[in-house]
Amino acid sequence: MFGNLGFGEIMIIMLIVLVLFGANRIPEVSASFGKGIREFKKSLNEVEQSVTSAVTDSPRSTYAPFLPASSATASSEPSVDEERREPKRLM
Repeated sequence: MFGNLGFGEIMIIMLIVLVLFGANRIPEVSASFGKGIREFKKSLNEVEQSVTSAVTDSPRSTYAPFLPASSATASSEPSVDEERREPKRLM
């Protein structure tokens, strides 16, 4: 049900919560716990959306104002020198 917790363990936890907070405050505590979980999920979704939007944005358009004018307007096709260039060999 809840991970590796069985029925007995859940009942012991509920008994401890009842003793610590009392029967009158349990609804308040559970409501504030639920609000905290909702806020955490909302923040997590916002962070996830900002990361995915940053990844999907084009790096060229993001950094275009910081690039020199020649590389910002250069075509995406490699030049003849770049096509002929061989990788450096270690041996």
